[in-house]
Amino acid sequence: MSEPRSAPTIGQLVLGRQLRTLREKAGISREQAGGMLHVTPGTVRRMETAEVALKLPYVRLLLPAYGLPPRDVEVFARLVDEANQPGWWRRFHDVLPEWFSGYVSLEEAAKTIRSYEPHFVPGLLQTEDYARAVLTSGSVGRADPERVERHVALRLERQSMLTRPDAPKFWAVIDETVLLRPVGPDEVMRAQVDRLIEASELPNVTLQIAELAAGHHPGTYSPFVLFRFAVPEVPDMVYVEYLTGALYLDQPDEVSAHMEAMDRMVAHAETATGTRAVLEEYRRGLS
Repeated sequence: MSEPRSAPTIGQLVLGRQLRTLREKAGISREQAGGMLHVTPGTVRRMETAEVALKLPYVRLLLPAYGLPPRDVEVFARLVDEANQPGWWRRFHDVLPEWFSGYVSLEEAAKTIRSYEPHFVPGLLQTEDYARAVLTSGSVGRADPERVERHVALRLERQSMLTRPDAPKFWAVIDETVLLRPVGPDEVMRAQVDRLIEASELPNVTLQIAELAAGHHPGTYSPFVLFRFAVPEVPDMVYVEYLTGALYLDQPDEVSAHMEAMDRMVAHAETATGTRAVLEEYRRGLS
């Protein structure tokens, strides 16, 4: 059976979908493909959805049956080998939950990330002290301090993506409650608001505050993140986190419902310019 791993790379997602497309085009069922490999149809499905890593021997057996000429099989095999190289986040396998490692992989590969956060500053914009306070007060805090510090280090390393040459577009709608809820001492909140103001000036970052005075808005349920990718074979995805796990949604109706809610929240919230003014006013109140 193909080996499971903590999270698919974007290359594995793309190749898995291409493998399914080739199989369907050849008119071969998952049962038939599984018979060629002496595995169950479920294993073939997991390969195609990148739930398990693609094994080169399996790929070399399937692709000729799907009608690919030898030269194309070799190209596909090289791509599989490259896609199977682990991402940088594997260094944090000791603290990275399986359900969250998929998020880090998608975040790393996304062209656009749109986030709604009603509780805390988004992780990509948290200061070290703010992140440490949040993690200490949550389920991670029940572990030893060293584990908390590993989580903080992971969160800070993720943030480097916002300033890399091919940085994604990050667009966040944040409820005003995020500013009103103290996290740590006053100096932690002061530094965190300074960080938000600084981030709002980045060309690839857009921040909008949903003020309480503006009333109810379509996203007043739970935080979620929308991912869009430059690779056309990978669909838009939605990440929804809950206490002990997460959901990854890629069905068009589910994605479009979240996209519509996000668009309505954007129209409801303060503009980027107005948000900067809100942050600066709030920062003066913390002095």
